[in-house]
Amino acid sequence: MSGHSESTAIDAARSRDGDAGARIADGIRAAIIAGAYPPGTRIRQEDVAAEFGASRVPVREAIRQLEYEGLVTVVPNAGAWVSRLTLAECEEVYQMRERLEPLLLRYSAPGLDDDRLGHLGELAQRISDAGDDTEAFLTLDREFHLASYAAAQTAQLDDLVLKLWNTTAPYRRAYVASWSAEARRIAHEEHHLMVAALRDGDVEEAERVLAAHIRRTRRQLAKHPHVFDAAAAGSV
Repeated sequence: MSGHSESTAIDAARSRDGDAGARIADGIRAAIIAGAYPPGTRIRQEDVAAEFGASRVPVREAIRQLEYEGLVTVVPNAGAWVSRLTLAECEEVYQMRERLEPLLLRYSAPGLDDDRLGHLGELAQRISDAGDDTEAFLTLDREFHLASYAAAQTAQLDDLVLKLWNTTAPYRRAYVASWSAEARRIAHEEHHLMVAALRDGDVEEAERVLAAHIRRTRRQLAKHPHVFDAAAAGSV
């Protein structure tokens, strides 16, 4: 094989591994967010490789990516596990979200045209209609908030906010599963208030509602420390 041909083959192999690594990372990430892999779950490379029909190389790339995102903790010479958060760490993440997401919403608001606002309104109503269905709420709530940020043109903020959302997903699941009817009602109303403020062009009010929405969750999480045991045990 000539030097050029060999280089081309190596580049092609790297490209395939990169594509496979991204696909595997997407699959594991989705499973973590969906609660299929609770915090503390061991991620065995051989099992992942068999599940995705891939070699160890893209599996290692996927694990490195998820470690960067904070979803996976790698212990040298021991293995990889789905990351755990303490209550204090989760509160820190929510403090960050409480400050960063209103800023991201401000970036996004000018691009939220009638079609996008209509979609947000539909999602807010679907969330209300979901009642006490925890999985439906979590799926639609995530879609709602990420859709409200989708028009933002930022270099780093949107990626950072998504990372923060992903790292707290297992704990949100355990917390939402324990909600009272009143807590659900308040969350639903806040979604509708955000949409109304955005429709009125009152970005400051939308930011205020969003910050309060996140802050209320943070304060309630602090009152439910059992959530961190429940999420780690995969009981929800």
